[in-house]
Amino acid sequence: MESGKWKIICVRDDLVEEFHEGVVSFGEDIDITPYYMRSCAKPLQATLLIDYGIELSPMELALCCGSHAGEECHINIAKGLLTKLCLNESYLKCGEHAPLSRSMQDKMLLKNEKYSAIHNNCSGKHIGFLALCKKQNWDLRTYDEPNHPLQIAVKEKINSICQVKSDYPMTTDGCGVPILSMPLSNMVKGYIGLLDYPQIISAIKDNPYIFGGEDRTDTEIIQKTDNLIAKVGAGGLCVVLNIKEKKAFALKINDCSYEARRIALFEIINHLGWGKISYDNKIRTLAGKVVGTKEFELKN
Repeated sequence: MESGKWKIICVRDDLVEEFHEGVVSFGEDIDITPYYMRSCAKPLQATLLIDYGIELSPMELALCCGSHAGEECHINIAKGLLTKLCLNESYLKCGEHAPLSRSMQDKMLLKNEKYSAIHNNCSGKHIGFLALCKKQNWDLRTYDEPNHPLQIAVKEKINSICQVKSDYPMTTDGCGVPILSMPLSNMVKGYIGLLDYPQIISAIKDNPYIFGGEDRTDTEIIQKTDNLIAKVGAGGLCVVLNIKEKKAFALKINDCSYEARRIALFEIINHLGWGKISYDNKIRTLAGKVVGTKEFELKN
C-alpha cells in the first residue's frame, strides 16, 4: 500500500448517499500540505517529560500522552498527579468541557455533579506541562503562552523529532496552548521517532484505556492489535505506529467524520496485515434491516 487519497462511499440501496475523502501517508513526501497536529502531538510533546527526567508512573505517563474520556479512572490519576506536584486545578489552562465518556456524563448528571477543567480530555497533557514547569522553575501561570520557555522547548522538540525543515503555520489548539502544523509525512517520522522513547511506548501500550477510554478509536486499535499504538486528533487526524515493524502511517479525513475515520483506519490496518480488526460496515434501519454498506477505496 502506498501513500495517496482515499474515500469512504456510503451506498444505500444502490444509491450513493454520502462519501468522505481523505489522504494517508506512510512517510513519503508526496503531499506537502500541512495540517495542524492537534492531539496527535501529545505523545511527542510528552517526550520532554522523559528528556527532563520527570518521574511518572506508567499510568501517569499514559494520561499525559493521551486524550482521556474523563472517567473516574482518569480523574483519579489526574488529581493524584496534581497532588504529587503540590498543585490544584486552578493552574490548568485547558478550559472546561463535559467528559467525553457518555457513561461518565450520565453518572455526573445523576449525582448533580459539575464538570471542571480536570474532565477536559487534555488535562493530562496540561498536568505534564505543569510538571515540566515546576522541574525547570518556569512560571506556572503563563505556561500556555507561545513565548513561554515551555512552549519554545515544545516547538523545538516537535520540529526536531518530526524532522521539520520549513516554517508552517502555528495556531492555538482547542485546549489553549500553541500547536504546530506540518505535512502528514513529518508526523509519520515523529511517531517512528517515539521508538527512541520506550517508556512512552510501553506506557501507552500497557494502559490503552487510561490513554483514551470509552469509545475512543485509538484505545480500540491498541486493544485489538498486538504491536500498534495509535493517537487520534481533532480535524480528522490519526497516526498509527507499528512498534515491531518500525513503520507508521498518518491519516487525515477532510470532513472530520469520526465514523469514516474509524472505518478507514481499520481497513488500512487490515490491508497492511498489521491486525485483523472486525467491524460492522452495514447501514441499517432502526429495526436492524440492512439497506446499504460503507465501502473503503484507496486511490493511489
